[in-house]
Amino acid sequence: MQRCYITVDVFTDRAFGGNPLAVVLDPQGLSTAQMQAIAAEFNYSETTFVLPPREAGHDAEVRIFTVRSEIPFAGHPNVGTAFVLASQAAHTPARLQFEEKAGLVPVEILQEQGRVIGAELTAPQPLKRLSAVSVEQAAACLSLSPGEIKTDRHAPHIISVGLPFLAVELVSREALRRARPDADAFARTFPLDNSDAVYFYTRDVPESEKPCELQARMFHPGASGLSEDPATGSATAAAAALLAELDAKQDGELRLTIGQGFDLGRPSLLLTRVIKKNGKIVSAHVGGRCAPMMQGTLWLEGDSR
Repeated sequence: MQRCYITVDVFTDRAFGGNPLAVVLDPQGLSTAQMQAIAAEFNYSETTFVLPPREAGHDAEVRIFTVRSEIPFAGHPNVGTAFVLASQAAHTPARLQFEEKAGLVPVEILQEQGRVIGAELTAPQPLKRLSAVSVEQAAACLSLSPGEIKTDRHAPHIISVGLPFLAVELVSREALRRARPDADAFARTFPLDNSDAVYFYTRDVPESEKPCELQARMFHPGASGLSEDPATGSATAAAAALLAELDAKQDGELRLTIGQGFDLGRPSLLLTRVIKKNGKIVSAHVGGRCAPMMQGTLWLEGDSR
């Protein structure tokens, strides 16, 4: 039986930028093991499977798989899946509501001159600030010196709005560019609070990389060792929520444009919004543009559908 899929590049307006995503549109009847095998075959950071919703009023159940395991929530899979579904719809929806293991994920559809250009998600969980990690250990994970970790706003620690990451601020763009994952340090640090990844960023952004206000990178376990993600929406939303919580502003909307993937040759732009009221985070959002890439079919041996 043939199964249809579409791939898109997420958080970019052009092909071969951003973070690739595969969206399998008709996975009914597939087992979890089969979904995992398909995700490993695509070998993207994530693959999504769009199933009928479990409850009326929702648009789809979305299951998200890395090459290694299923995860409860992720950023670029939600943005890319919403872009694909809205682009395929006879009448473009203003919003989609996805059921995921982390909870309900609302996704706004971004349009320009009547054309779907991207999407913006709302994080499914409030910001959680979890375990701290020493400056020395965080630096070791990135093959940097402790002096290259910046702690004036926050120490390295695990944060989450649905999927946990170790968040680390660096002192310079040069340190960000020079960072490399260290497997031994990762093994000593993770798993921690169900996290196995480091999201690290700097406020030291050169004029040539504007309108970015931050530049970021993310290291995580891939199919064959540690690898780098060109755009990580879930970590970006968590980082934006953390920075908004630390901001002296008590009410209103805090926006950031965050670059990622620049040092990989896959530049990505992630647009964040965080709403605060009486000093508390009300909601965290991340969105961006998408570029369609491929459409095709796949076959599974023994698939009798």
